[in-house]
Amino acid sequence: MAQTDTSHYDIVVELQHSVPGAATAQVVRLSQGREVVWLAINGEIHKGALSASASHVIATAAVTARTKLLPLVLQIESSGADILEGISALHGWGKAAKALSDCSGVIPTISVVTGPAVSGPALLIGLSDFVVMTQDSYAFVSGPTMVAEFTGITMTAEELGGASVQARNSGVASTVVDDLDSAVIWIEELLEYLPDNVNCVPQVLDTADSDDRLTTEAGDVVPESSTGSYDIRKIIAALVDDGTYLELKPRWAGNLVTAFAHMGGHSIGIVANQPMNLAGTLDIPASQKAARFVAFCDAFNIPILTLVDTPGFYPGKDLEWRGMIRHGAQLVFAYARATVPRICVIIRKSYGGAYIVMDSKKMGNDLCVAWPWAELAVMGAGQAAAILQRRATPEERTAFEADYTERLLNPYIAAERGYIDAVVTPADTRREICASLHMLVDKREDLVSRKHDNTPL
Repeated sequence: MAQTDTSHYDIVVELQHSVPGAATAQVVRLSQGREVVWLAINGEIHKGALSASASHVIATAAVTARTKLLPLVLQIESSGADILEGISALHGWGKAAKALSDCSGVIPTISVVTGPAVSGPALLIGLSDFVVMTQDSYAFVSGPTMVAEFTGITMTAEELGGASVQARNSGVASTVVDDLDSAVIWIEELLEYLPDNVNCVPQVLDTADSDDRLTTEAGDVVPESSTGSYDIRKIIAALVDDGTYLELKPRWAGNLVTAFAHMGGHSIGIVANQPMNLAGTLDIPASQKAARFVAFCDAFNIPILTLVDTPGFYPGKDLEWRGMIRHGAQLVFAYARATVPRICVIIRKSYGGAYIVMDSKKMGNDLCVAWPWAELAVMGAGQAAAILQRRATPEERTAFEADYTERLLNPYIAAERGYIDAVVTPADTRREICASLHMLVDKREDLVSRKHDNTPL
């Protein structure tokens, strides 16, 4: 696919238009009127190889976007650094990577992969906040030849780093679309929820969807059985304006949903456990997915709504050996340092460490409410009985579970102790959230003075 097709936007000004090579950059105006810096690496020119001059264009585009406070879009087809230039190409790539890194937290950055993104360019898309991949694109740091040479395993480019692989297995791709036109449409939808830069707040949209609309159907989604599964996306659709939301990375870490939506006209980021997948437990991919999303929302002044229904962390030696502690801490850290308005709704289960991680009251949220049947405890009644009543008769265990449920899992007990702010019905949930968003619109927090924090990676 040629990278020079500009039919999907209007060019406002060309940047570095006389520099030879595969890279071009413009400030463009999209169909909804938003201006962005659009940087394109043309795969039809020397296979998109990044020469020193091409990397200079990338760096110039990133600096322009950061200083003019405009979102940056990197459309890429590249075979990697230009081999014929040697160290000069690598030097240029480093300059481009530094410029893109400087954009982090200042402006939203979006990569669109429409062909190969190999080696260095693959790491460039990894620096982006969002990555859109077309069906026929692929990305990897080390290609099939290197994999075969070092491991003896033969793979195609698609098997190693195709769009579906990066969407499902690695979580690199925020979404997969058919072609460039579809990618532009998706970006335009995404930008409806985002500000241009860190100094702005997202636009408040007019909506005919009343803040006071009752959402009884949200509660109807939850089965009577505490172990029954359901689709949390149905609750999200019931709560948000006009039932419309944009889900990110839907194929990766399916036990947790991240999405943008509007409520009361305000842009919000939603983090929600998904009981349909792994019972909504938290594992390493889910923790990474949520932490990255929470950090982005906090950086760009987007309030966060957390919908909780999780029995805890997914157990297993493989997860522990791969660093569940470190990755679980990423989510704790992301919530703990977030200063944007934060609202938590406990839908059903909130147990153990996952209770703390999913933006509990003591993590500093602004409003924490629970539905009447919510269960808040170290663990469920059955798990507690298995530990504390190991030698008891079945009748004694049944009696213990009933007493445990009544005394400790009841959300009204948590409300009495100040661990949640209120118990609300599903029907009143939208009203409470919208009222809180309006109230918190001017929220500001004083941050501890430091060079920067040290995120657990």
